[in-house]
Amino acid sequence: NVSSLLCSGSRSSKTFKPKKNIPEGSHQYELLKHAEATLGSGNLRMAVMLPEGEDLNEWVAVNTVDFFNQINMLYGTITDFCTEESCPVMSAGPKYEYHWADGTNIKKPIKCSAPKYIDYLMTWVQDQLDDETLFPSKIGVPFPKNFMSVAKTILKRLFRVYAHIYHQHFDPVIQLQEEAHLNTSFKHFIFFVQEFNLIDRRELAPLQELIEKLTSKDR
Repeated sequence: NVSSLLCSGSRSSKTFKPKKNIPEGSHQYELLKHAEATLGSGNLRMAVMLPEGEDLNEWVAVNTVDFFNQINMLYGTITDFCTEESCPVMSAGPKYEYHWADGTNIKKPIKCSAPKYIDYLMTWVQDQLDDETLFPSKIGVPFPKNFMSVAKTILKRLFRVYAHIYHQHFDPVIQLQEEAHLNTSFKHFIFFVQEFNLIDRRELAPLQELIEKLTSKDR
């Protein structure tokens, strides 16, 4: 089971934002259970593949919720280290700096600290996941035509949290013995976005070397 796979070690279970639950008994819950079972096999390339006869939108939706929860938890463990003082800008190393805009409330990108940026980002993602017109949880309710483009934007932004943690907070991750958990989660995320071509290669540049290292063993 993936939670034991990912959660071995003494990890505080505090999340940064409330966890997003997939309703038990729903088809999406069955899909999540399927994802967890295949992850337990240890073969991530196989685990991310679309299960036979399933809807791609639904598979992407279930996994996007799952990645939100994982990143939420990973960032939750290092929030004490990611402060206005330590991270006055949202960056992923010296070459990459992110400015926040969501296109609705904040149209013009603003420069802000990493904790503020990640707060904006995770709140925005949560709002998308809670929107029944975008992420329908009821059986038979179709996904909207723009679903995949919204999912791509969500995943692109969630990637930035991984990038920030790896570049700016890897020491505390090691101290907290979270390294294996972070690597497994990120590797799963990368295999997933690669399988369905969900994030532009240029967006992945801040962690390119790590991506190559993590994925080369499983070609």
